[in-house]
Amino acid sequence: MMKLPGPSDFDAPAWPPQNLRESQRMRVATLTRLRWLSVGGQLAACVFVAWGLWYPYPVVACLALIAVSALLNIAIGFRFLRTDRLPVRQVTAILTFDILQPSGLLFLTGGIQNPFAIFLIVPAMIAAATQPAAVTVGLGILAVLAATFLAFFHYPVPWPIDTPFNLPFPYMGGMWFALVTTMVFATFYIYRVAAEARTLSNALTATEMVLQRENHLTALDGLAAAAAHELGTPLATIALVAKEMGRSTASDHPMREDIDLLITQTERCRSILRQLSSLSSSSEEHMAHLPLLSLVEEVIAPHRDFGVEIRVTGGGRDGAEPVLRRNPGILYGLGNIVENAVDFADALVEVHVAWTGESVRIEVRDDGAGFSPDVLSRIGDPYVSPREGGPRQFGGSLGLGVFIAKTLLERSGAQIVFGNRPEGEAHGAMVGIAWPRAALDIRGGDRAYAAEPHRFFTEEPVFGEPRL
Repeated sequence: MMKLPGPSDFDAPAWPPQNLRESQRMRVATLTRLRWLSVGGQLAACVFVAWGLWYPYPVVACLALIAVSALLNIAIGFRFLRTDRLPVRQVTAILTFDILQPSGLLFLTGGIQNPFAIFLIVPAMIAAATQPAAVTVGLGILAVLAATFLAFFHYPVPWPIDTPFNLPFPYMGGMWFALVTTMVFATFYIYRVAAEARTLSNALTATEMVLQRENHLTALDGLAAAAAHELGTPLATIALVAKEMGRSTASDHPMREDIDLLITQTERCRSILRQLSSLSSSSEEHMAHLPLLSLVEEVIAPHRDFGVEIRVTGGGRDGAEPVLRRNPGILYGLGNIVENAVDFADALVEVHVAWTGESVRIEVRDDGAGFSPDVLSRIGDPYVSPREGGPRQFGGSLGLGVFIAKTLLERSGAQIVFGNRPEGEAHGAMVGIAWPRAALDIRGGDRAYAAEPHRFFTEEPVFGEPRL
């Protein structure tokens, strides 16, 4: 017996998923590898200076600090699995130690006069790539304080006894300034790049979740037909038993009314199951293949009756109407754009549909305030900050819905352009989507497009500059 899905099987997935909530946790294997590399480098430098160059410095104290770092790495390996991801608090504590421990080594070997002082900024850079901004700022301040302390308080640089090494104070100040500015620039740059990468990754994951849910909903008719098939046999048995009971029960029997009701309801159930069974046979073809205008009507139907008129208009239509393979990504993407247009329109949304032998084009226009220049420059990026919005905002989604729609439409082969309606027309925004006809039309074109999609694009933009 097949397991039938419940309503919760088609609910929207939980957001954010667990893997995204842990995106700023460092893997134990990554952290320990970096720390072992640091321990090895520190040990090699100490041994070479002490017994290669024979420069005098507190060797035992330095080796003791290196041993403490190695013991911490061993403890981390015993406490956690290599595949575990450490929470922010524990990573912060370890990176704090990784600033203080090199500071101790530098204190014993010349402070910031030691050329290895540059390694003070490494933990802050690691935090910038993996941790929240507050942790990065905190570790950066700690590294600056450590460098400042080491500029004034430190043991002499390891050097031959007969030629002591001391840098002029102005030069020391320049080294301190270079160290601090390098750390500020590097951490800010790394943090911005890593944050954008995480944002894009999270948004793409959200896109995959939306597409998966749309595919589930598209397959619902097949599941209903399968359920009807599975329920048909037991229902037929119930109907047979009910009819036998009706034949053997007198018309004046107290149970006669209940038996008649049972027979009536079993017939009603059988009628419903016949309708469900017909989904995969009578309507599967038109559900799987849609004419372009039918697809547009299906997209805009849920957004009518919200106080905004939605008008479908036509342009040049060369040849037969394209017939599309049902694509949940296209349905969701177009639906999101139409929904945004309805949300921001004053009274009217126009959906302009046109096709030629080479392309299929849809333009969604509204009579709202349009896109502000700052939003227009970043539209389609995930998580656009509400501070950057002008007359036209994205609401609570912060641009994620537009990003998902744009991504899904581009996956179907579309080119999409956002802009405002040109001068001389009514004010408002306009979104243009264009596909090579071969990418959509199921009558042979989609196979050619799948084999060589580059043949169906030209270097010319799909929408001319005067329009968008």
